[in-house]
Amino acid sequence: MEEAQGIPVIDLSPVTSTNPSSPSAIEALVKEIGSACKEWGFFQVTNHGVPLSVKQNLEEASKEFFGQSLEEKKKVSRDETSASGYYESEHTKNVRDWKEVFDFLAKEPTVFPLNSDEHDHRIIHWTNKNPQYPPHFRDILREYIKEMEKLGYKLLELIALSLGLEAKRFEEFFREQTSFVRLNYYPRCPCPHLALGVGPHKDSGALTILAQDDVGGLQVKRKTQDQEWIQVQPIPHAYIINLADIIQVWSNGAYESVEHRVTVNSEKERFSIPYFMFPAHDTEVKPLEELINEHNPPKYRPYNSGKFLLKRFETNFQKHKEENLQIHHFKIA
Repeated sequence: MEEAQGIPVIDLSPVTSTNPSSPSAIEALVKEIGSACKEWGFFQVTNHGVPLSVKQNLEEASKEFFGQSLEEKKKVSRDETSASGYYESEHTKNVRDWKEVFDFLAKEPTVFPLNSDEHDHRIIHWTNKNPQYPPHFRDILREYIKEMEKLGYKLLELIALSLGLEAKRFEEFFREQTSFVRLNYYPRCPCPHLALGVGPHKDSGALTILAQDDVGGLQVKRKTQDQEWIQVQPIPHAYIINLADIIQVWSNGAYESVEHRVTVNSEKERFSIPYFMFPAHDTEVKPLEELINEHNPPKYRPYNSGKFLLKRFETNFQKHKEENLQIHHFKIA
């Protein structure tokens, strides 16, 4: 396994190449995925099967979109009735980020809880905001999402196998998924030592697939005792994968969602595209029964995926006195 300044780099060709791979090659890949999940919670993938043109088209469109005037971008601003659209004042753990974003839902409409009240079962249908510029933006985003779903399902299968589960074990949770793609734009920052593009956080979904440009800036906290921040070096055409909170709960803590942050740059602007995989809004997230027994009892209380995500979204619009809702709030002491 090569080291990309720390995080492992994994070649996915055993499951993406057109020639059938030997069972031993797939077994070796599953092992590699398992140790990357256990030791890092982060890895990069090459030979992933996503056509380069699909990524390049979206990167171009993203630059064109963010290159417009603020007035134009604000015509598709996100609001409290839907999580899609443009936004330039996101908070991570109550601290304002140095970036602009545009979110686009993978499924349209996306079914979501009306509010985060546990006893209210009403739902709402979220739809996407559609910028007039650049042309064909929507089609380019949809094509990209289709490729991310394919890659996401392959990765979920490998992760399931590495936990000793059936390959398709996670698929049922994503039939009515609440996944979305985000375009990030980090402008040049005059005082990079005083700001963060995104503050330290863990992702609250199941899996995140990140495309980043060659500027870099993503840092991952090592799971070793020193807990130092490791800079993730961009590898051309690779995707960065990180496990998020839901896999931590499903695996009953065998795999962990890892803290990461994004630094900013005084000389160069930076673009990145994360695809966040989230299950259906009514998914009850809890440790999978195959992975718990009397020697390994459940470490987390069940929670509702949609309500949890909504609570997190709400903190983007208002600064809270207490810490944002985090996965450790569901840990069984």
